[in-house]
Amino acid sequence: MYLAQPDKYEMVADLARRRGFFWPSFEIYGGVSGFLDLGPLGTVMKRRIIDKWLDTFIRRHGFVEISTPVITPERIFQASGHVDHFKDSMVGCLNCKRRFKADHLLKEAAGIQAEAFSLEEIEQTIKEKQIRCVECGGELSKPEYFSTMFRTTIGPYSEAVAYARPEAAQGMFIDFKRVYETQRERMPIAIAQIGTALRNEISPRQGPIRLREFTIMEFEFFYDPAEPTCPYINEVAGTEIRILPLQLRNKGTEEPVTVTVRQALDEKYIVSEWSAYFMALSQQFMSDLGIPITKQRFHEKRPNERAHYSSQTYDHEVWLNRWGWIEMAGHANRTDYDISSHIKDSGSDLTVFKKHDEPVVRKVRLVRPVDSTIGPTFKGDAARVRQLLENAKTEDVEKAIKEKGFYVADRFKLLPGHVKFEWTEVKESGRRFVPEVIEPSYGAERLMYAVLEYAYMQVKDRVVLNIPVDLSPVQVSVFPLMAKDGLGEKARAICEMLRLAGFDVDYDESGTIGRRYARADEIGVPVAVTVDYETPKDDTVTLRDRATWNQVRTPVTSLVDRLSIFLKKRCAFPELGVPVDVAPS
Repeated sequence: MYLAQPDKYEMVADLARRRGFFWPSFEIYGGVSGFLDLGPLGTVMKRRIIDKWLDTFIRRHGFVEISTPVITPERIFQASGHVDHFKDSMVGCLNCKRRFKADHLLKEAAGIQAEAFSLEEIEQTIKEKQIRCVECGGELSKPEYFSTMFRTTIGPYSEAVAYARPEAAQGMFIDFKRVYETQRERMPIAIAQIGTALRNEISPRQGPIRLREFTIMEFEFFYDPAEPTCPYINEVAGTEIRILPLQLRNKGTEEPVTVTVRQALDEKYIVSEWSAYFMALSQQFMSDLGIPITKQRFHEKRPNERAHYSSQTYDHEVWLNRWGWIEMAGHANRTDYDISSHIKDSGSDLTVFKKHDEPVVRKVRLVRPVDSTIGPTFKGDAARVRQLLENAKTEDVEKAIKEKGFYVADRFKLLPGHVKFEWTEVKESGRRFVPEVIEPSYGAERLMYAVLEYAYMQVKDRVVLNIPVDLSPVQVSVFPLMAKDGLGEKARAICEMLRLAGFDVDYDESGTIGRRYARADEIGVPVAVTVDYETPKDDTVTLRDRATWNQVRTPVTSLVDRLSIFLKKRCAFPELGVPVDVAPS
């Protein structure tokens, strides 16, 4: 009888549950899809991934990090466009009452890419392909839109509507001017944020890949649109990336091409040098997580596939055994959309002032409030209306008045009699501009799973997690050969010494030494320290390398230094042989 072999996800998930990386939340009550608990090893590993992300993108460039609330007033997401746009198409089964994300259902049931489909296109496709419920075969309902933001209220007031943030970006946009001022008004500037984001997914069925609550790592890079050049671009210009731009997608191909970063810019595949630079760093970051470049690609989204705030978006995708190409990061060119939206809705000045070398005289067209009509119409709100007009773009006001007969600023409707337009000469000591924004965004749990899948391998009769050394949740295992004759006491003393030196150490004296090595391999411990009967004689221990299974003796007095170098450089034990990418067969 043929028995189907478990797929890679099932094997990784089984290991993750048994050894303490992750498991479904609320497990003893049957669980709730879209939520994940991280165990002791998963928690540490995620923290190491976050730290590597900070090193790659934030610390090396002198960027800064902030923290803002998860619960956000509705007005913020109205201004940013999320209330209107952050929604997914949904269909339900009329028989079993299950709900499905429509594009996922169409892909699963018929292999159709429907991410950009309208409700009408989804309904038509379901009819034409005779698609039914993938769970019970029942008839499907008409598709409808479902808001994927968690809605709540602040305090006991039902009118104080708020949402749990689906991204961390808006906190960085709102705080932009404040952070800019604290950083001595230097441009360009990047603001990072790492924290919880929540999305009320319709039917998350991809384990750690699609969660309702997850850790997001993103930064907003603010720059002067008049000075878009990236000074680091030559460092990565020759880097080859696998890219699927719209120019090729629109010709009917879904196969990526391999080009250098410079070629991608010259061919206009990527419109911003800063985007290209961060994409090259992203590829190296994923490679450092143990994901081969051949299993990575950058996939450009069509206008009707990308977010409402983006003028160009590339998904950085990784190939996973069960699900195929999965987005691990998004690289969005958000232009000045968010800052301009918050300027318009809040009336606050979020522009940047850059001083000229010499004053410049130029003719400008301005919008002015007509005080004789503003005051009587808006009374106590007149000062607020004047402030909104002061921060509004003249061309926006003039266009609205001409086309619609009125201009809306916040909740105020201004008629032609409330404003006047005039040309005037101004002597400018500098210029004001709204910065444009490049945003790389990553999900920590997705990355953690991808690392585990690519690290998972079976060698002979055991599982080995070949996790990159700097991501391993346990850095060193310490074993006494036998838990008697003083070997256990000596091993525990060495364990304590290593912990005080800052290593994450696991002590294990249970079972045979072979079983202990196998347990260490299974959770990806890079190096094991064994205390044996030679140790009391010459104060040396055996070091065993996970990647080669080779062993070498070293004095206890040099153990801390040798392990420090090994964990940082990965090649400090020449006696153990050249490190390899996979465990030995």
